[in-house]
Amino acid sequence: MTLNKMINETFETYTLETWEKKSEESLKGKSIASLSKNTYENILLKPLYSKEDLKLNSTGQFPGQTDFRRGADPAGYLTSPWKVAQRIDAENGEELRKKLHASFERGQTAISFQLDEDIVKDFVKIIDGIYATFAFSIEAGKDQADVLEKLSDLADCDKVSGYIGRDLLQIASNDGLKQEYDKWSEMIQSFDKRMPNLRTILVDTSVYHKAGANAIQELAAALSTGVQHIQELLERGMPIEKILSKMVFKFSIGTNFFMEVAKLRAARVLWSKIAEAYGANAEEQKMVISAETSPFTKTAYDPYVNLLRAGNEAFAGVLGGVQFLHVSPFNEPEGKTTPFSDRIARNTQLILKEEAHLKNIVDPAGGSWYVENLTNELAEKAWALFLKIEEMDGMASVLKTGWIQEQIAEVMKKRNEDLFKRKQSMIGTNIYANLNDHPLQNVMESLEANHALPHNRLSEPFEKLRRAAQRLVQSGSEPKAGLICIGELKEHKARADFMTGFLAPGGIKTDASTNIDHPKSALQFIQESNLHHYVLCGTDKQYDELALELVHSIKENYPDVRLYLAGLPEESKQAAFQQAGIEQFIHAKSNCYEILTSLLSEMEAEVNE
Repeated sequence: MTLNKMINETFETYTLETWEKKSEESLKGKSIASLSKNTYENILLKPLYSKEDLKLNSTGQFPGQTDFRRGADPAGYLTSPWKVAQRIDAENGEELRKKLHASFERGQTAISFQLDEDIVKDFVKIIDGIYATFAFSIEAGKDQADVLEKLSDLADCDKVSGYIGRDLLQIASNDGLKQEYDKWSEMIQSFDKRMPNLRTILVDTSVYHKAGANAIQELAAALSTGVQHIQELLERGMPIEKILSKMVFKFSIGTNFFMEVAKLRAARVLWSKIAEAYGANAEEQKMVISAETSPFTKTAYDPYVNLLRAGNEAFAGVLGGVQFLHVSPFNEPEGKTTPFSDRIARNTQLILKEEAHLKNIVDPAGGSWYVENLTNELAEKAWALFLKIEEMDGMASVLKTGWIQEQIAEVMKKRNEDLFKRKQSMIGTNIYANLNDHPLQNVMESLEANHALPHNRLSEPFEKLRRAAQRLVQSGSEPKAGLICIGELKEHKARADFMTGFLAPGGIKTDASTNIDHPKSALQFIQESNLHHYVLCGTDKQYDELALELVHSIKENYPDVRLYLAGLPEESKQAAFQQAGIEQFIHAKSNCYEILTSLLSEMEAEVNE
């Protein structure tokens, strides 16, 4: 090939149909549509996206331009890096002051900690020397006025930036909401005169996320809460440009990577439209986002996996374009952190900044047909839900009636069902559980926030099973089930391994037999192991040839033994197995949680007899 011919050579153009045909060849006859998956947002995720999936002019052209899906700043993090806002945990004000000041030498770039009575009392000492240099990232709650009063009395308070915010809907009761807005409006305007660059109006969607909400519900709640704050403050004389300049939105970032990226992008799209409807100019339409990696996804067992979850969530948050980010330490479920867990959490952000070079790029997700399509679908569905909430008189009203709680509870129910049946995997919890694991200690139970919104962790049901198993161990009765392995290793290994993995999330160990090819060897194994629960493991062919004979023999000699079968026989054969004495068929679609709960309950009852 000559140089000129090489220069003029072009790649062959392929259509969507060509890609689909090629994909289906590798699927061995299955349709590519069989790979599609529905999400908790009721969005169908396709295995293949193309430019045909996008509407004209629906992707945004450049960062820093409306609709701001690609970010609020034209140069992204190059000119406006996200703030490393790790919440510092301490026993008292002096310890917090030392830890906070030390954290700035190790990569922290925002002042962030939780408030309590002692911290508020020592607030001025804690922030001395840093308050005018670093931005704040504090959720103030009921202490907001006290903290702002102390801060406004300091020299150079006009240089204070960031946010010390409060979401009135998450703190005040509905009965006294109007009076609270009266006081809040006066407070915001008063402190704005002395600290014009400090944001004080928080829209907190993390409470809905922790209750199990999907991305659409979180976005609709953000919009409706934001509109509620705007309307209430407009009625009290605050100009729209001032209200918008005081607002910050908080999101929790879950493990569904691309959904979370799209959620943050859709949030900016939707908020810009709402601000525009109020007459705001382009600059005022920009959304400031504070994010945290999700407490909802963290586990007490196999806790170091939380490092990987938090890293994945932090990555999604950064690609989504946050301004403030807190990465949860791996031992966050304990309620207290350690110097080690704090350092690793902070370094997660620093790796994303310095080693992954995310500080040097601008909206890398922009233009992806998948991400842009997902952003558009989320925006459309969230807008529809937002309008529905507004038809019911807004966020305060649907919180009071319990309507939004019911909607979120339905999603949480579906999440639990998928977790229980292992359609949704949680590594180290309902799959690949480590029975020699040392879990986190003194893990906090779920709490109920204002408006009866629970603060859940998805893994809690399985963690309760593990604790029940541990109580059995402490009572001297180790939870264990026997595996009756039919035939040679290559024949029973797949289902024996499946059962070992199936039982481990409940803290139940397995005791596998040698190769069983006759009822006598099975009876000998039961006599030697002396357990109450056994699972037959083999191939379907072996079940046809030997399983019924085994079951009859075992039940005849050990009538109190409970027998299970790994796998799901053809429907025409199930009745014979059940009549012979098989309690249940355990297979990939079984409800793992229900079966483990039943097994542990039976084992506990045996101990108490």
